[in-house]
Amino acid sequence: MKLTIKYFASIREQLGITEEIVVIDVPHLTIDGLRSRLGSRDARTADALRDGRPVRIAVNYEIVAPTFVLRQDSEIAFFPPVTGG
Repeated sequence: MKLTIKYFASIREQLGITEEIVVIDVPHLTIDGLRSRLGSRDARTADALRDGRPVRIAVNYEIVAPTFVLRQDSEIAFFPPVTGG
């Protein structure tokens, strides 16, 4: 499964990258599964995407739940919650 991953705000700053393309050889992958796989690569990514950190995820420009099942060629965006006033 080929996925385009984009990182925003403090997550992008922590990882030092804006975007990457990953290929994961699985027939079924949820957002939680992707987050775990990415986090297992190295300590910096593990910290940026850790379970306790509030992170919003959008797939193809729509906010999704952690149980959302990904499809081939999806674009996934990870970003911290936004506050405003």
